[in-house]
Amino acid sequence: MSKIGRPSLKTILKGTTVAGLAAVMLSTGIPAQVYESFAEPVTVNSPQVPSFADIVSAVSPAVVSVRVKSDATAASDDASNGFSFNFGGRGFDDLPDDHPLKRFFKEFGGQMPNGRNQDHAERGNRNGNRQHFMRPVAQGSGFFISEDGYLVTNNHVVADGSAYTVVMNDGTELDAKLVGKDSRTDLAVLKVDAKRKFQYVKFADDSKIRVGDWVVAVGNPFGLGGTVTAGIVSARGRDIGSGPYDDFIQIDAPVNRGNSGGPTFNQSGEVVGINTAIFSPSGGSVGIAFAIPASTAKDVVAELMKSGKVERGWLGVQIQPVTQDIAESLGLSEAKGALVVAPQDNSPGAKAGIKQGDVITAVNGDPIKDARDLAKKVAAIGPNKKIDVSIWRNGKAQSVEVTLGNLASDEANKGDTRQSQEQSQPSSEKALASLGITVAPSDDGKGVSVTDVDPDSEAAAKGLREGEKITSVNNQQVNTAADISKAIETARKDGRTRALFQVESQSGSRFLALPINQG
Repeated sequence: MSKIGRPSLKTILKGTTVAGLAAVMLSTGIPAQVYESFAEPVTVNSPQVPSFADIVSAVSPAVVSVRVKSDATAASDDASNGFSFNFGGRGFDDLPDDHPLKRFFKEFGGQMPNGRNQDHAERGNRNGNRQHFMRPVAQGSGFFISEDGYLVTNNHVVADGSAYTVVMNDGTELDAKLVGKDSRTDLAVLKVDAKRKFQYVKFADDSKIRVGDWVVAVGNPFGLGGTVTAGIVSARGRDIGSGPYDDFIQIDAPVNRGNSGGPTFNQSGEVVGINTAIFSPSGGSVGIAFAIPASTAKDVVAELMKSGKVERGWLGVQIQPVTQDIAESLGLSEAKGALVVAPQDNSPGAKAGIKQGDVITAVNGDPIKDARDLAKKVAAIGPNKKIDVSIWRNGKAQSVEVTLGNLASDEANKGDTRQSQEQSQPSSEKALASLGITVAPSDDGKGVSVTDVDPDSEAAAKGLREGEKITSVNNQQVNTAADISKAIETARKDGRTRALFQVESQSGSRFLALPINQG
């Protein structure tokens, strides 16, 4: 009879998983430490998370760092690392004191995004003579859009510069020149002249971008060089108060100082937006960043490459949104269009007969959704073009023909701007107890001054304050309390429940819809 010996350790362990070692140990009596030396590492078979590595490797050569230098005698609002909290070319300090973002910083003690650079721009020698030299004033990001060296960045990155250097992802440094810039959209175009072809990227159709889609941001945060972050589209059509053309894409990919001017890519490696601003109490990323949509950038960049500037149509009226209350007070069926607060003197709108209190409802038959929509549409039409403007005046639809003016980029002529303080205080007239206000004739004989406002009234809730002046009600000039009462009674007979008061204060003129169905 053949003798059967104990199976070898190799035979025992063959095909045995880590989970089965306990059973093997019990059946063989071999110490656990012996098996530990033969155990295989744990592996998990699960679906792999999608990687952005292919996108990054393809687009990175087209993304650059932008270094900006200025003559030492030129003042700069930007720190050496640049800044990513910018409002379409305006600095933080240019925003109104009651702007929600500015209040946020004050209330929570955050770092101001664009404080003055305290570094001296000039130095003197022992004889007191000034020495002029070039010093860094900003550092941001950019990306090539053509093989012959055109690249896009932010206006606020290059605004104070006189010399520009582009740093490629392989460390190569190349001089660049400024082709053109546009502060209203915070875009700029640089050109590198070199005997080589550059890898470049193209703009996407951002209308196809959905909230929740993955995006990848590439840039130069804090001067660290090429850095990649990822996130999703958080919102579209954001208005952050930077100007009449606000239409930002909000993303949660981490964006910091120095990312300004850098691209945000979709999963096809196309540019869906240009990073331009962040919202942060600390100056660093908190997951709220804003990018200029590719559709806006594409048109502006094309004009800058062609002529070095952007020309826009100019209507020349101060406008504000039409709220539901205002629509009701004017007899409009929908809260749409743009309410004219005041036409600017000698502007195309004023010359065509557009008046205070008019609601612009369409341009060339194209309905106007809101004040921002009007500004964008007029700008896109271009200067010196005749347009048909549909307005709502005194309860009737009318039409006027306007020849638009020219709102050239970065020039002093300021055109269609929304009233910056939509929540500005209104005023009313004489003793109108049902409205909770008391008025008296104004000193200049034009309008009536508000002498008292019931703090529990809707007028107070809407922001009406003592000392303000009411100049019209339902677009009818008022100089006495009787004039106001007459205008209100007419509105009641027309079946309206609110009247539109035009109010003047130190901050300017605006409209307020107040209820008139009491008493």
